[in-house]
Amino acid sequence: MINPFTWLLALPRDRKRWLMVAADLVMLPLALWSAYILRLAEPFPAMMQAGWPLFLLAPLAGVLIFARLGLYRAVVRYMGARAIWTVSLGVLMLTAVLLVASFFTDGRTPRSVPIIFAAIAFVYVGGSRFLVRAWYHAMIAAPRGTGAEPVIIFGAGVSGAHLAKHLKAADRFQPVAFLDEELSLRGSVIDGIEIHGPDALPQLLELFPVRRVLLAVPSASRAARRRILDLLTRYPVYVQTIPSMDEMVAGGARANQLRDIDIGDLLGRDPVPPVPGLMAGSIRGRAVMISGAGGSIGAELCRKVLLQAPSTLVLFERNEYALYTIECELRRLVERQGIPTALIPVLGSVVSTRRVQSILRHFKVQTVYHAAAYKHVPMVEHNILEGIQNNVFGTRILAEAAAECGVGRFVLISTDKAVRPSNVMGATKRLAELVLQDLASRLDGTVFTMVRFGNVLGSSGSVVPLFHRQISGGGPVTVTHPEITRYFMTISEAADLVIQAGSMAVGGEVYVLDMGEPVRIIDLARRMIRLHGLQVQDDAFPNGDIRIQFTGLRPGEKLFEELLIGDNATGTAHPKILRADEKALPREDLNRYLQQLQEAVANMDPQRGHEILRAAVAEFQPMGEVCDWVPAPRTAPTRYPVQVYAGANDAG
Repeated sequence: MINPFTWLLALPRDRKRWLMVAADLVMLPLALWSAYILRLAEPFPAMMQAGWPLFLLAPLAGVLIFARLGLYRAVVRYMGARAIWTVSLGVLMLTAVLLVASFFTDGRTPRSVPIIFAAIAFVYVGGSRFLVRAWYHAMIAAPRGTGAEPVIIFGAGVSGAHLAKHLKAADRFQPVAFLDEELSLRGSVIDGIEIHGPDALPQLLELFPVRRVLLAVPSASRAARRRILDLLTRYPVYVQTIPSMDEMVAGGARANQLRDIDIGDLLGRDPVPPVPGLMAGSIRGRAVMISGAGGSIGAELCRKVLLQAPSTLVLFERNEYALYTIECELRRLVERQGIPTALIPVLGSVVSTRRVQSILRHFKVQTVYHAAAYKHVPMVEHNILEGIQNNVFGTRILAEAAAECGVGRFVLISTDKAVRPSNVMGATKRLAELVLQDLASRLDGTVFTMVRFGNVLGSSGSVVPLFHRQISGGGPVTVTHPEITRYFMTISEAADLVIQAGSMAVGGEVYVLDMGEPVRIIDLARRMIRLHGLQVQDDAFPNGDIRIQFTGLRPGEKLFEELLIGDNATGTAHPKILRADEKALPREDLNRYLQQLQEAVANMDPQRGHEILRAAVAEFQPMGEVCDWVPAPRTAPTRYPVQVYAGANDAG
C-alpha cells in the first residue's frame, strides 16, 4: 500500500507550491469567518453577509502578498524563525488591506473583525505549515532505528542516490537532505529526500542535528572538490567521502564505503592524464624490478607498473611483512583483471651485491625502479652510517649490478631534500644522484636517470596520517614551526610521473616533477581539523576542540624545501616534468669520497662519515652537531635520551 504522505512528499516542487496556494485560499476565508463568529458569537451573523466582498478579497490579496514576500518559495519541512516573520508580516499587510476595504462596505462590519482575523490567520497559515514540518520530522526525517545519525549528502547524482539507498538500508545513517550545485536539480526529490543548493546548508544545520556531510561526487575534478571543501570547512561538520570513480571502476571499492577526505583534494590540482606511450614504453612486455616494493612509493609503483602488463614483475623488499602485503594485493589485481604478468616476491637488501646480481641475471630484468631508501629525516639524522650504507652504497651496488647484468633502464627515486640538503638523508640522496650521474657518463649499455620530487600524500612518513591520528585522539596537533612549508603531490600522480620521466630518459638526466605551490603545514592542520567537524583552539576560540602545538624544528629540518639546485631547468614532452641541468662530481673525487665513506662505515665512525658527506656534497649545510645514537668505538659510550618526533616532515 502506498503511503499518501510519502506520495505527497515526492511531488515536484511546483506542485507543492500550488498545494500551499490552494490551502491558503481555503484557510484565509475560514479565518475571516472565524473572526466574525468570535466577535458576534453567532455561526452565520447577518453582518457577515454585508461583508461578503471581504471573503473574496482576503484569499486573493493574501496569496499575492505571501507570494511577493516569498513565502511559497520556502521549503515547509525546513521552515525556521525567518518564516515566522514572513507569515507575520504578510498577515499584518493583509489585515491593513481588509481594514481599508471594510470602510467601503455598508459600515456594518465591526472594525475589530480584521484585528481578530489577524490573530486567527497567523495561526491558520503559519500553524498549518509548522504542523507539516513537525509531522515530517516525526514521521520521515527522524532517524530510524536505534542511534541512526542524520547526515547530509553533497552530490545528488547516481552515486549520491546509490549512497542514500545503502545508508537507509544499513540503518546507521539517515540522509535528511541532498546538496548539489546543479541548479536544475534543486527542489527535486530522491527517495523522499529533497535536493537543495549549497547555500541552504546553514539552515539545514539549524533544523537538523547534522554533524556529518558525505561527499558523493566521485567524478568531480580536484578543483571542484576543493571548491566544495572550502565551502564545507566553514561549518562544524565532519566531512567524509566515497571512493573515486577510478577506484570503483577498478573494482577495489564500493560507493557506500565511507572514508576520510583525501587531503589531496585540498590541493585543488588536477593531475595531467598520463601519456599512454610514456607509461608503457619501459614496461609492457618487459621484466621489471622495483626495489623497496613494500614501501609507500614502491608499492604504488608496483600497482602502476602491473597495469602496464610487464612480462615479469620482481618485488624486491627487505621487510617480510611489507613484501607479503603488496604481493597479496597485486595477486588479487592480477586475478581480477586477468593481467598476464608473473609476480616474483624476493626478500633481500640492495646492499647485498651477490643477491642483487643473481636476481637481476636470473629474471633477465630490463627495467629497474629504485625506491628502496631510508627517507625519514630525524631517523637518518640519528643513524648516519645506516643512512649512508643504504642510500648511497645500496644505490651504487644496485646500479652497478644493473649495468653488469644488461638492464636497459635504471630509474632512481630521489627527493627535494637532496637540493641544498640540511640533513643527512638529503645529503645521502644527493650523493646517490652523483653516483648515477657518474655511471651514466661512463657506461653506455644502461640508461641511468633520476626523478626528484617532494612529499607524497599518504606515504608512510607523511604528516597527513599523523594529523589524522592526533585529531582522532583529541589533539594536540603537532607542527614544528608556524612558517614551515612543503611541496605536496598525491602518491598516484607521483608514481605516474616517475614512470613517464623514466621512459623519456636518454642517460644522466635529473628530472624534477612540477609540485605546484608549496603548502603551509599549519594551514593543512587547520583544514584537517575543520574537516573533522572540529574547531581549532586558539586565541580567537579559546574553547575550541583541538589545539595546535609548535614543537620546534627537528634535527636537519628546513623551513622551506626546493626542487632545483640552480635555475637551469628546461621543459620536456610532459608539462609536469622538467629537466634539471646540474653539475656532476669529477670521477676521481667521487671515488675518493666513496672510499672514505666505506672506511667510515667499516670503522663505525659517524662523525667521520658526516665530515665526508659535507665534503662530497658541496651544498650540504648541516643544522646542528652530529647526533648519531651510536658513537665511534674509540669514544666512551654515551647514553642519549629517547626522543619522540612529530610534526611537519614527510617522506622524500
